[in-house]
Amino acid sequence: LASLTKIHAGVASGVHLSRDLGNCPPNDMYPEAFADQAWEWAKDYDNVEVTIINYDQAVKAGMGGLVAVGMGSARKPCMVIFEMNREKTGRCPMLVGKGITFDTGGISLKPGANMDEMKYDMGGSATVFGTMQALASTGHKGKVVAITCMAENMPSSNAQRPGDVITTLSGKTIEILNTDAEGRLVLSDGLWKAGEFDPEYIIDFATLTGACVVALGHEATGLWSNDDDFRTRIHEAGNAVDELAWPMPLLPAFEKEMTNSKIADTRNLGAGRYGGANTAAAFLKQFVPNRNYEKDGEQITWAHMDIAGTYWGAKTNSMVGNGATGIHVRTMYHLITNG
Repeated sequence: LASLTKIHAGVASGVHLSRDLGNCPPNDMYPEAFADQAWEWAKDYDNVEVTIINYDQAVKAGMGGLVAVGMGSARKPCMVIFEMNREKTGRCPMLVGKGITFDTGGISLKPGANMDEMKYDMGGSATVFGTMQALASTGHKGKVVAITCMAENMPSSNAQRPGDVITTLSGKTIEILNTDAEGRLVLSDGLWKAGEFDPEYIIDFATLTGACVVALGHEATGLWSNDDDFRTRIHEAGNAVDELAWPMPLLPAFEKEMTNSKIADTRNLGAGRYGGANTAAAFLKQFVPNRNYEKDGEQITWAHMDIAGTYWGAKTNSMVGNGATGIHVRTMYHLITNG
């Protein structure tokens, strides 16, 4: 009973952390503030280490996606890497989170109505941090690595522009057609960086598209994967804890649409208004590395979870009130601890 109580309390603390991060006012929750909180948090656990890649280091490393999104803000972007039980050998789960601490849309400015809700655009990073909290506080013995890609998307004389072409950590170039399609840019570097750890699998979390909310409402997270069996595992883990993740298609047509740029390897926006959540997932798939970065190697098992409709606004969920929900901390705890 004591062990079960510890597990429930630990997982609840992870959900609460995810919610608190999302609900924090954006003048207090910015990239450096998130990184500082992660750094201080890690001091409470002997088996957790946090590494922060700051703006200058990101520029030097060639993280063109992360840098492009964040360079318009006085609050510079960063990448936070969490490593649990790093001394353990073998492949491990890898989580990657989108962390846009406030999203104005950049030069492609959003309408003013409901823009206050864009503080929730760091929900992917909050999910990742909350999951690490749940695992650490329950004494998880396995190796787990997580990356959060933190930036604030602001318009300024230093901001990226529609028409720009950026070079990402992978070496691939992206034509910027809309600066409000920014989450996928920071994730392009996070996903590629994840390959350095030779993980068992990669799962990314992002409040990525309004199109996913149109498709699934606030009741289900969109779920894409390059492995049908792995997608089923995540779907079943979500069902086990009453956090629905709905399987969505990764079709060749979507991938073709996203690589249809005349001046770059890919584009950050689809050709039309339809299938926006699917084209966003297809974009991300291009940045999932092959095992050991081998040119003709097998792509690392990967899943993408679009939580734009489920990280906040799910007012019909009796478990949470208004604001951030802390979605999928429980799903990930169940998936990781049950193998």
